[in-house]
This record gives sequence, C-alpha cells and structure tokens, in this order.
Amino acid sequence: MTAPDAGRRLRLVFVRGLALQARLGIYPHEKAQPQRVIIGVELAVEDEAAPAGVGPDELRRVVNYESVVRAARTAAEDGHTLLVETLAERIAVAALADRRVVSVRVTVEKPDAFTDAATVGVTIERVRN
Repeated sequence: MTAPDAGRRLRLVFVRGLALQARLGIYPHEKAQPQRVIIGVELAVEDEAAPAGVGPDELRRVVNYESVVRAARTAAEDGHTLLVETLAERIAVAALADRRVVSVRVTVEKPDAFTDAATVGVTIERVRN
C-alpha cells in the first residue's frame, strides 16, 4: 500500500475496525443469518497541499471517510455474498469511484468463523490505472 508521501502528494485516509453484520460465506449456517465482519479500508489520496502547504479548511477538498464507511455498509448489506474477497473488491471499487483515490487496500475479517482463531479474512489492494 502506498504510505502517506508528501513528495508524491499523497495522504492516507483510513477506516479501521468497522464492525458490521453481513450475509457472507459459503456454508448453510452462513447463508441462514448474518455474521459479524470487521472491515478496514486505507486510501492513498491526492493531497494538493503537499509537500509543505496547508489547504483550505473545506470538506470539498478531501475524501470524506464518512462516504467510505457508507460504501462499506452498503456493500456488506447488499444481499448474500459468498466470498470475503468479493466483498473486499466491491468496497475497493466504490472507493476508486472518487478520482482523487490513487489506490485502496481493503481488509475483511470474520472474527467468529473459528473458535480457535482470533480472526480470518483477506486483504486486497486495487490501484487506479
């Protein structure tokens, strides 16, 4: 993932530990009822004030993390999804809809999948062409 980088005019916008209920999985018990998922999203975003400036204190100049949370909620609540990979990819595509997003990394975890594991899941990364 691209880290914040003033020289490349990038900032990092993130959402960590977003706990949602989702119909997610391949097994009958996963299809029968929603389960808890934990979502993390990191966006490398163009930063026009970098490397040394301060941009206007206006919401319109930044990627609003509230919109990232809404997109993740929508993807998680949109019917049944078989694969955590698919859910992560849907969230990534939604984030890339904002032209200022250069790349996105999405993690989807299923903390209740196994009693003897803290969590399982996937992390994917997508970049703008």
